Amino acid sequence: MPQNANPAAGPGDRSSGRDGHDEVVAGFLAGDERSLARAYALWSPLVYTLALRSLADVADAEDVTQKTFVAAWQGRAGYDPRRSRLPAWLVGIARHCIADAHAHRARLRRLDEQLAAAQPMRDAAAVELDLADRIAVADEIERLEPDARRIIRLAFYDDLTHHQIADRLGMPLGTVKSHIRRSLERMRSRLGAPNAAR
Repeated sequence: MPQNANPAAGPGDRSSGRDGHDEVVAGFLAGDERSLARAYALWSPLVYTLALRSLADVADAEDVTQKTFVAAWQGRAGYDPRRSRLPAWLVGIARHCIADAHAHRARLRRLDEQLAAAQPMRDAAAVELDLADRIAVADEIERLEPDARRIIRLAFYDDLTHHQIADRLGMPLGTVKSHIRRSLERMRSRLGAPNAAR
C-alpha cells in the first residue's frame, strides 16, 4: 500500500463530501502542496487498487500510484472540474500509467527472448534472431566495462556457466554473478526503453 500519504492528515481531511472535494480541488489547481497531500491521502488507495488488480505486483502498483500523482500535479492546469471530479480524472491518468507499465513489461519480455536467443544455437533450425536485434545486443555488450564485457561474451557466445567463467578468469564466483546481473539490467534498461540515450 502507498506509504507517502501525509501522516498529518486527520479524519477531517478525509471527508468525501462535496465541500471537502471542492476545497481540495481549489487548492490543487492553485498549486497548494497541502492540497496535493490531501488528494493523495484521499485517492491514492483507489489508484493503487486499480494498479494492483491490473499489474498483480506491489512494486509496480506503487510506482504507478506515484507516477499518477506526479503527472496530475504537473498537468493540473489541464484539469477542468466542470467536466469531471478530481478522483475520476486521476483514474484516467492512472489507466494511462498502467497501460505504459504493461507496454514496458512487454518490451522487457521481448528483450529477454532476444538475449536468450543470442546464446550459441546448437541446432541450425533453432529460432534465429533478427539481424538488427543481433547488432543491437552486440553493440550493448561492447558498451560494457572491460571485465563485464569479457564475462558477458563468455556467457552468451561461449555458453559457459558462472562457475566456468569464474575458473577461466580467476574471479570469485560472486563477482562474476554480480557483473552478469548488473550488465543484464543495464542492457535491459537501454534496449527496453526506445528513447534511452545511446
